[in-house]
Amino acid sequence: MKRTHLPLNALRVFDAAARHLSFTKAADELAVTPAAVGQQIRALEDTLGVVLFKRMTRNLELTAEAERALPALRAGFLEFEECVRILQDAQGSKVLTLSAPRDFTTKWLAARLARFAVANPDIRFVIAANDGVPDFTQANLDLAVVLSAEPDAEGIHGRTLASESLVLVMAPGAPDLPRIAHPRDPQAPGLTVGDAGLAIDAAAAGLGCALVPATLAASDLAAGRVVTSGEAQPSADAYWLIAPTPQWRQAKVRAMVEFLLSA
Repeated sequence: MKRTHLPLNALRVFDAAARHLSFTKAADELAVTPAAVGQQIRALEDTLGVVLFKRMTRNLELTAEAERALPALRAGFLEFEECVRILQDAQGSKVLTLSAPRDFTTKWLAARLARFAVANPDIRFVIAANDGVPDFTQANLDLAVVLSAEPDAEGIHGRTLASESLVLVMAPGAPDLPRIAHPRDPQAPGLTVGDAGLAIDAAAAGLGCALVPATLAASDLAAGRVVTSGEAQPSADAYWLIAPTPQWRQAKVRAMVEFLLSA
């Protein structure tokens, strides 16, 4: 019989009925009706071409063939259980590997990971930097954050973490200073820095004004380190949580995603 055709559910019913020598007690264990147990046993006997039970007046008896087969069947179920344990241990790791833009980690993500860690002290984080959709196969990542239009990568599933707008920030009371250049605003004429987070810090220090994603500036605005000038500008990009589609089934990924979406 081909492996894909193994009647695993019927074999599980057979194991329960053999242990109890009763369809009724097997049905109680499996939370089904005695009729369903009898139907599964008959179907299994038809599939295998053997008789598994002698139907006595008041009870059941295993046939000699069934007696010989049971040890191998139960050993097989134990192997299945070990297989499931190994799979759960492998993907139930308490290490969560994330990738995000460096400025996003500094200005938004780190504080939220700290709160998550307080509630989940057994979780350890590995954080890497990215400047676009990372290669999950090479980086061994669980989850990534990217700032872009809707990610368009084969096999990648994403959820919007935050819609985005751009704000012009500067130090409180700062004079009219040139705009600080960074990769998201590369044509600005003033000081050039490596990312939008550094641009916010430079603006807070009075070195100019910076056009940056509002999400990154939120904590500095709330703390009064910088203020905005003018109206927020729409952005075609947004922050996305992304991962290969199968990884969204991992409990640790689901927990982190739900936390970040509610943070």
